[in-house]
Amino acid sequence: MMNKKIPMRKCVGCGEMKNKKELLRVIHTKEGEFLIDTTGRKNGRGAYLCFSKECFHKAVKSKGLERSFKQAIPKEVYEELEKEMEQIETR
Repeated sequence: MMNKKIPMRKCVGCGEMKNKKELLRVIHTKEGEFLIDTTGRKNGRGAYLCFSKECFHKAVKSKGLERSFKQAIPKEVYEELEKEMEQIETR
């Protein structure tokens, strides 16, 4: 009997490899929007973050998201992502 392969992804904040379902996906769409993808299935270039604010702040400081998307990210996008992460943490 074969075991099902578990997809692993790397957090751009802490750099740890984790199960894809344990991470939050941030996507950059063709329209130029940055969104949090809760389903993990939306179209767009994706980067993954742990569900902690600590990892989010590490990613901002080390410019992990900017490296993943290969472009500068506006300050407003970071503020919006932080608000959305706070809402997710409270659930």
